Amino acid sequence: MAKPGGSVCNIDCGYCFYLEKEALYPERWDNWRMSPETLELFIAQHIAAQEGEQVLFAWQGGEPTLMGLPFFRQVVALCKKYGEGRPIQHALQTNGVVLNPEWAAFFAEHQFLIGLSIDGPQPFHDTYRVTRSGAGTHHKVMAALDLLKAHQVAFNTLTVVGKHNAAHAKEVYEFLLAIGSRHIQFIPLVERIATADSAELQLVLPGESAATLAPWSLPSWQYGEFLNQIFDIWVRRDVGRISVQMFDVALSAWCLQPPVLCVHSETCGHAFALEANGDLYNCDHFVYPQYLLGNIHQQDIKTLNNSLPAYQFGQAKSRTLTPDCRRCEFRFVCHGGCPKHRFAVSPSGHPGHNYLCAGYQHFFQHIRREMNLMRDLLSSGYEEQTIMSVLAQESRVRSGQNRNALCPCGSGKKHKKCCGK
Repeated sequence: MAKPGGSVCNIDCGYCFYLEKEALYPERWDNWRMSPETLELFIAQHIAAQEGEQVLFAWQGGEPTLMGLPFFRQVVALCKKYGEGRPIQHALQTNGVVLNPEWAAFFAEHQFLIGLSIDGPQPFHDTYRVTRSGAGTHHKVMAALDLLKAHQVAFNTLTVVGKHNAAHAKEVYEFLLAIGSRHIQFIPLVERIATADSAELQLVLPGESAATLAPWSLPSWQYGEFLNQIFDIWVRRDVGRISVQMFDVALSAWCLQPPVLCVHSETCGHAFALEANGDLYNCDHFVYPQYLLGNIHQQDIKTLNNSLPAYQFGQAKSRTLTPDCRRCEFRFVCHGGCPKHRFAVSPSGHPGHNYLCAGYQHFFQHIRREMNLMRDLLSSGYEEQTIMSVLAQESRVRSGQNRNALCPCGSGKKHKKCCGK
């Protein structure tokens, strides 16, 4: 994940964990842009570090579009120079504020995948996602979305779930579908604020004891309930048509497939964050001095990726699980969640437990039956959307229709002797 403009952004989201990171690089306030030398070094090293043929660049911020179109035209040119014909893809996360037809045409020409940040309908989005003068940005995001669709640019949506929208799960979900989103990410908003007067940064790193939960943070159980309400719609109507990242995570785990999200991987440590000056960190959530792996001007990315600190950081995720996590029935899908959120005390009194644990358990318990059924359908050669027919048949049976009908799962048994049990 490359941040060519560091923490520089053109809006002032009230919950942003990254804006204040500019305090770590005070010398760059007047020169915040990634230099041409660092850019070329990064692209050459990143391509060389990939073991497979495909190469993916992820551009984030701050707000990466503030680098301007000439910067990204140079990105494409350098990828052609060092790619040697390999397939190279680009993903760019944006708030959409500065997008115009020229940007949209560029994204379409070079097949950029755009992640658009939007927190739902206008009242929810404009609660925190505002300009520095306090004006809402929802109308600008919607205008950017219209441009992306007009130019047929592939996009997904990223929605932060906090106290401002968590009680409106169905409304948020239906809004995202109505605007054309077919790939949806829900990011739980959990931040802590330093209580020590001497703290350099207001938001604290994981493990910091002198901290209190930020007022905009999401209650753990409510995050699970938010997902549950959306899942109940999705599993009966939208399977195979809409991709919701957390549902993909769950289904992958239930089918014993590799995780699709680092948050729920058994280990971590190789989803690096690159700062504009070439500093490489273990993770975007751990951009603190003690997690600095090195600088790409001194060591190449492949070397840093295989370094002992990177390995130890990743392995610590599984080594530091609480006893409650180790014996949890949902460990296979959760793996303790993101280390950033491990600041709570477990039910049995062990520190270092994931704050979102109650929400995860609430969600996994709720979807267990449907996930077992989807797993069995897939293993029998059916497509995942078959579950919608099965659940619809069950609904008809419950309403008094014939339980002796053949089960829609294709087993050849009567429904009452099969899935109807």
